[in-house]
Amino acid sequence: MQPLKNDGLTAQLTKYITKPSYQNQFRLTLSTYVTQALEAEGNIMAEAYAEIENPNVLWLIERWKNQQALTAMLASIQDDNFDQLTKEGLTDPVEKISVTDLEPLSKEAWRRLPDANDDPMTVMLFVDAKPGTQDEFKKRYHAAMPAIRGEDGVVTYQLTQLDGLDTRFLTYEKFRNAEALQIHLKFPPVGPILDFLHTSITNPPFEQWLHKLKLFAPST
Repeated sequence: MQPLKNDGLTAQLTKYITKPSYQNQFRLTLSTYVTQALEAEGNIMAEAYAEIENPNVLWLIERWKNQQALTAMLASIQDDNFDQLTKEGLTDPVEKISVTDLEPLSKEAWRRLPDANDDPMTVMLFVDAKPGTQDEFKKRYHAAMPAIRGEDGVVTYQLTQLDGLDTRFLTYEKFRNAEALQIHLKFPPVGPILDFLHTSITNPPFEQWLHKLKLFAPST
């Protein structure tokens, strides 16, 4: 089987740090956006999350067939009310992060759902590898990825590289529940990756760069 290719895929994360009194308004607005995005031509995936430890931090994660599809989506939903909401309801400027998937997935894989009885949790880990070690990091993940994606507790798993930054990476890890994450951390193929994270990042410990997320859109 030939490996999947990105073929111009556009992947973007947007971070909103909301004032507590505006959190629900942002959740509703992002939920509407996700619903529309999932139905739009060229969309691969769209999700909105709140950080478990700080629910005022919201993340919009989306992937599109190409930049033109994302641009068309944004043009179709221009909303002065949302622009005003971002001016009034945030404690920090909006942060947009463009990434490139290193282990591409199909649209069907991105939209794979947990089972009805699951209590899913998504984890993102930002990694800043020491200069000169980034290829080794990618090599270890590439070797482990088939086994990781085959874990019973894993729904979706991806390694991305921040665009324009050779040593900066981001993992996207969706588990069926919190217990599945703990099992994953003890899974033997993950060992070489954990060894790297303990020895070869610029700002240890790596745990401080973990973001545990709870999905709020799309609703399942």
